[in-house]
Amino acid sequence: MGLIGRLFGSAGGAAAIGSAASQVAEIFTVNATKKMETSHDAFMATQRAYGEEFSQPRACWFDGFVNGLNRLPRPLLALGTLALFIYAMVNPASFAQRMVGLSYVPEPLWWLLAAIVGFYFGAREAHYFRTPKPTTPASTAPSTTPSSTTTPLATNPALEEWKQKGG
Repeated sequence: MGLIGRLFGSAGGAAAIGSAASQVAEIFTVNATKKMETSHDAFMATQRAYGEEFSQPRACWFDGFVNGLNRLPRPLLALGTLALFIYAMVNPASFAQRMVGLSYVPEPLWWLLAAIVGFYFGAREAHYFRTPKPTTPASTAPSTTPSSTTTPLATNPALEEWKQKGG
């Protein structure tokens, strides 16, 4: 170990080289621990958002009914499109007649339909974009572990013992 100590100056030089090597390695490969911590934080934020959605009691039955209606258009559009494909396979002649009928719809009416659907979904996205994200209270905020605030070399017990021996 004397040769290595002379080459790198001291244990601090070896630690600096080790730290630099780990930082360079993290550029090319994902740090599994940081990836797990990030995914856990995202999962917990999602769970908090789901919990906040149901934390406020509904005012009356009408609110529940309107919320249910507001959630219908996207599934209905998706399932309706799939139903059209199934209908085209089950009864192609009737499907072709219906499509010929659609070709008689004037173009301004198609533009109106596109505007209504576009504004509906656009307003929905704008609502979620403008609504401030709820802040998490300090008690539910993710805690930082000592390993995330210090370098791995500083928490290595074998390295600490070696430093105490004067290595």
